[in-house]
Amino acid sequence: MRVVSLVPSLTEAVAVSAAPGVLVGATDWCSHPAGLDVTRVGGTKNPEVDRIVALAPDLVIANEEENREPDLAALRAVGVEVMVTEVRDVPQALGELARVLAACGVGSRPRWLDEAADAWSALPPPDRRTTAVVPIWRRPWMVLGRDTFAGDVLARLGVDHLYATHEDRYPRIPLDELRAVAPDVVVLPDEPYRFTADDGPEAFAGLPCTLVSGRHLTWYGPSLADAPRMLSEALRAARR
Repeated sequence: MRVVSLVPSLTEAVAVSAAPGVLVGATDWCSHPAGLDVTRVGGTKNPEVDRIVALAPDLVIANEEENREPDLAALRAVGVEVMVTEVRDVPQALGELARVLAACGVGSRPRWLDEAADAWSALPPPDRRTTAVVPIWRRPWMVLGRDTFAGDVLARLGVDHLYATHEDRYPRIPLDELRAVAPDVVVLPDEPYRFTADDGPEAFAGLPCTLVSGRHLTWYGPSLADAPRMLSEALRAARR
């Protein structure tokens, strides 16, 4: 079995679960696990189709949000099998991970997947709900909108982001409006835009801000097991 992954979350999941040598290619953005030694095939939005084909994969794994349909169609046109995942909430993520790993020849359910399922099923009810805005980009400012995996993650932790009913999944919202809605907290992940202590919080003077790991907020892979604890700690610190 030879697999190419075009999704960082799935790359990590396959790399730590499948037999050595199964994963032969991944994108330039696939940063986990550390030291991953596979052929790099470009970005998630602009993969090098010819390089992927040259790897002679039995399967390419992709995601309907992270990857572009024209690239996937180009792979299918030359006979490459492509599996496309859809992940909009935590239960769906767990199910899609099990499906991908089975397709990659993983014979038994990995322990980390059970740990992730347990971590999310054992969440206590939040003591109170918190409102938030969650920027994912600046110049222009973009935030989480409707029907997103990260939005579901936060909702399960007691955080209601204020654009969850917006018609767009990642709406562009002027900064003045983001300030004016007065959220309890501004959640600033380090991807896709890399918000840092010096780049992001200064735009929301007077509002509590918390910097969080994008891997824990937006990735669906082994990081799901630690995500509830890591995100909850960051959110509690911001609420104080």
